[in-house]
Amino acid sequence: MTESKKLPMIYVTQPFLPPLEEFLPYLEQIWKSKILTNGGPFHQQLEQALCEYLGVRHIALFTNGTIALVTALQALRITGEVITTPFSFVATSHSLLWNGIKPVFVDIDPNTLNLDPAKIEAAITPQTTAIMPVHCYGHSCNVDAIQRIADNYNLKVIYDAAHAFGVQDGQGSILRHGDLSVLSFHATKVFNTFEGGAIVCPDAKTKVRIDQLKNFGHVGEVNVVAPGINGKMCEFNAALGLLQLKYVDRSIARRKEIDADYRERLTGVKGIRCLNGAGEQVANYAYFSILVDDAYPISRDDLYQKLKDNGIHPRRYFYPLISDFPMYRGLPSAHRENLPVATRAAQQILCLPIYPDLDMSVVAEITRFIAAQ
Repeated sequence: MTESKKLPMIYVTQPFLPPLEEFLPYLEQIWKSKILTNGGPFHQQLEQALCEYLGVRHIALFTNGTIALVTALQALRITGEVITTPFSFVATSHSLLWNGIKPVFVDIDPNTLNLDPAKIEAAITPQTTAIMPVHCYGHSCNVDAIQRIADNYNLKVIYDAAHAFGVQDGQGSILRHGDLSVLSFHATKVFNTFEGGAIVCPDAKTKVRIDQLKNFGHVGEVNVVAPGINGKMCEFNAALGLLQLKYVDRSIARRKEIDADYRERLTGVKGIRCLNGAGEQVANYAYFSILVDDAYPISRDDLYQKLKDNGIHPRRYFYPLISDFPMYRGLPSAHRENLPVATRAAQQILCLPIYPDLDMSVVAEITRFIAAQ
């Protein structure tokens, strides 16, 4: 990528925005009804539409995924210690601290970069009450192995499924696994409501409790039964979600094309390993991630900087590890010698641009640049 071919700013992801004229009727209905929040009609419609699209029984919408994680832990009355991954966005472990819970980090699988079930049992103590895995980049965790461990030790499982909208395994949605699964609808996600999130609930009773907790613990107008939070999604975001849902299949199909093009073009580039593809899953192609190993002529960080200098803005996602941040690194489980795979992945990972409006010519430029170093 020469200076003369320097591209306009290309970021790792850009939100899909449906045509403005299609959103205006939703906006007019909100103005006409004067219902802006508190479980309005678009909120209720979106919950139902998402249940049907995702193939799950109950969903509780939230203002964002982080508040949803905080509330999921509270809904299951999780205390003590929770086993989780150091290779994630900080919202995963921050939600534990917000609930006064101690994160216990264990290492990840080198192929999927998800929590390694083989490392979980050794981290269980009498204070352990739950496991919080992450479906990293939308690739499903080893849910069967994790559930067997949880059942053996009477632990809850809460999945951070922020990346996993629409992902399925052989039996259906991966969101059905665990006691709860938490989604993010942030602007950078495959499906977004600008800001938003949701908890996938296994039954109506659990959804009722979660709906109470996200509305300050209110039951009716005058009774408060729990120290809840304000986590409600407003009508504007819900309306945008209903419109986005009309386009999500074509967005995912376009991401799949871009993913395949990257893989073909990067095949044979020494020192570059693309993370495993979808395999047997129905994937959402949320991210396109590569690992830059020692066989590549320059370091991951040098490649990152050179791409940025040429108008391409990838992300070292996730770097640093959560366990390296000041509020976590004093924990015994955060020591790097306990996390060799995660430490290595954080030093090698690079997420390349992938979003529906990304032109294939840009993919060609990026891959040529990577191959030319």
